[in-house]
Amino acid sequence: MRFLHRSIKEEVYVEQPEGFEIYDRESHVCRLKKALYGLKQAPRAWYERIDSYLMKLGFTRSEVDPNLYFKVIDDKPLILVLYVDDLFLTGADRLVHECKRELASEFEMKELGLMHYFLGLEVWQKPGEIFLSQGKYVVKILERFGMVDCKPVSTLMELDFKKLSGIAARPVLRNATKYRQLVGALMLLVNSRLDICFAVNTLSQHMVEPHHSHWIGAKNLLRYLCGTITHGLRYTVGNVGLLGYTDADWAGSVVDRKSTSGCCFSLGSASISWMSRKQKSVVFSTAEPEYIVASMASCEAV
Repeated sequence: MRFLHRSIKEEVYVEQPEGFEIYDRESHVCRLKKALYGLKQAPRAWYERIDSYLMKLGFTRSEVDPNLYFKVIDDKPLILVLYVDDLFLTGADRLVHECKRELASEFEMKELGLMHYFLGLEVWQKPGEIFLSQGKYVVKILERFGMVDCKPVSTLMELDFKKLSGIAARPVLRNATKYRQLVGALMLLVNSRLDICFAVNTLSQHMVEPHHSHWIGAKNLLRYLCGTITHGLRYTVGNVGLLGYTDADWAGSVVDRKSTSGCCFSLGSASISWMSRKQKSVVFSTAEPEYIVASMASCEAV
């Protein structure tokens, strides 16, 4: 309902709805004054409306994420995340209740309580602890690719995984689309599973022309996920300190001899940011890739 009844600035005309035509004016069209579902301007009209109202309430829009708003009152933060027409609030109880009351006075709202499931991410909350996982999503991937009853393994990559880029990778995989679909599904899983970040990064480098060995490596990763469905991120109350870790190999790629960077940041009891990425240039010493990944990690921290 949030996309409906929002004023639009452009001139938009639509045909008369079937069954509601005006007699002797069937060839006429109607000019829209309010947004409708399916209209390209509808999302922008809604965002402009909610953005202006949040600013009126004293929120500050994040420079990094335009859907993230925050404000601090008496040293107590209130954070609001906007996703289409869904709102997520976190902060001090008093500030949350006040914000919900102010929003309800302006918009038609329905409170759903604590967040439990959002965009494939499961959120389990209890006093002093929040656990994030994508167990249901893992099960869907296993069912989609027929690996529900597979034998789990404890390692997500083979020791000689580099051979996937060499001559031993042939022959070319016939159904390349299925391989791309699997890697694409695994990319979404990296949102809560930093342990598979490097493996997914390696598999994604062969999307153009995947070989049979690449498919075997992807299935091996599915076997690992089958045995680690319940893995996730556990955040607990305690000392909160930002820690960062970096690492890089040297000329690890068999194809172009480029190095791979990896970094991870933890805040308190669990990680909050991680990445595994091939470097853009070829280096000539073991020290150079370490400097490059340190620079990348510094940018991420800032």
